Amino acid sequence: MKRHPSKDIVGTKSESLKGKHVVLCITGSVAAVRSADIARELMREAAEVYVVMSEYAQKIIHPNLMEWATGNPVVTELTGKIEHVALVGEHADKADLVLIAPATANTISKIAAGIDDTPVTSVASTALGSMTPLLIVPAMHKSMYKNPFVRESIQKLKANNITFVGPIVEDGKAKIASVMEIVEAVIRRISEANDFQGKHFLITAGPTIEYIDEVRIITNKSSGKMGLAIAEEAQMRNAKVTLVYGLGSEDPPSDLKVLHVETTEEMEQAVLRELEETEYDVVVAAAAVSDWTLKKRYKGKVPTEEISTLKLELKPTPKIVDEIKDASQKSLLVIFKAEYNVSKSKLVKNAHKRLRKAKADLVVANDVSKRGIGFRTKTNEVYIIDKEKKTVHVPLSSKRTVARKILDIVKLKLK
Repeated sequence: MKRHPSKDIVGTKSESLKGKHVVLCITGSVAAVRSADIARELMREAAEVYVVMSEYAQKIIHPNLMEWATGNPVVTELTGKIEHVALVGEHADKADLVLIAPATANTISKIAAGIDDTPVTSVASTALGSMTPLLIVPAMHKSMYKNPFVRESIQKLKANNITFVGPIVEDGKAKIASVMEIVEAVIRRISEANDFQGKHFLITAGPTIEYIDEVRIITNKSSGKMGLAIAEEAQMRNAKVTLVYGLGSEDPPSDLKVLHVETTEEMEQAVLRELEETEYDVVVAAAAVSDWTLKKRYKGKVPTEEISTLKLELKPTPKIVDEIKDASQKSLLVIFKAEYNVSKSKLVKNAHKRLRKAKADLVVANDVSKRGIGFRTKTNEVYIIDKEKKTVHVPLSSKRTVARKILDIVKLKLK
């Protein structure tokens, strides 16, 4: 019998998932209308896709659509064929990954509670028992996503090596992640599932501030997005992550160990305390630390009505990156070096000089004078330089992509 015509697209984009079997589980969220696109993109990456649908998913899209999309029969109920075990039971032919997209609050909470009363939750339960990787893509109203019991369920699942993608929180909804983000997450989860298993990462992110008086500060333009992207990427690749976080513009993932700080001194103390108490395999110093602090901080609030000119006498803050190797010689140290409007050769030269001074293993350098690079942007362009001055250029990309490239090099250095 000729194979299903819908499978003609398999591998037309790449062979990233060649030989891999993905079980796509669909639950009763309106975002189920995106599931066919997800399946088709996975197939273009050469995956074989099998679909399992809950009863309420079938009220939103018809199983025939998913059979057309994948070229495979769709599981809508469990029968004497014990479909959940056939797909992800403990046997040599089990699937490589279970993807639940979209996942409702109901399904997420059931999986966390060990309940398997639908085809989807039974597949998830079986996958967990057979150690099959599970990737969940939430989609629901924002108020449901903020429900403390739903958040507790998500944290419980993440703590048990279950990967979440998204959601995108906007317009009062926790919307399903983009198709490409989901597909990229599937590729990474299958290929990089245990990259940093058992490894401890200490990551600094965000700006530090220095007080002028009780209400006024000096700081820099950092948003903390680059450091957060590295923390999220490391966590997705199974690292145990501690984040020392300044006053960034975004909230860190709720399931990370986060040490909130404000000033450079507080960040210094937090980093050195962590290095003293815990053995970290990798330290990534991505924070934009204030270089100057006041010699003498004003008390209270300086009254502008009484003072026409305010003179500030500044002194350098501690260079935290210069203290890390002394505190933890075995840690692989990654530092960042920002320049403004310099040539590529000078950027690399200055970055390598900074690497040597800090006794670092890698330095990530960028020129923040250029549009879309560095502070308060979603993108970055960097040069990653090692001790031997070997340089890897990452062209303008999302900060998550840059984070992935950095950690790819970290992975090689840890071998």
